[in-house]
Amino acid sequence: MPIEETIASFKKLTEGEYDHIPEQAFFLCGGIEDVEEKAKALNA
Repeated sequence: MPIEETIASFKKLTEGEYDHIPEQAFFLCGGIEDVEEKAKALNA
């Protein structure tokens, strides 16, 4: 994962953009896209 992508994802995370996503969706994920996909699966 490029450093720019890591920084952008971290900034969004600290600004609360992903507060609606359950904590379990962040477990053992790579990029934020993985988190979003896992969150969709958890909500299904």
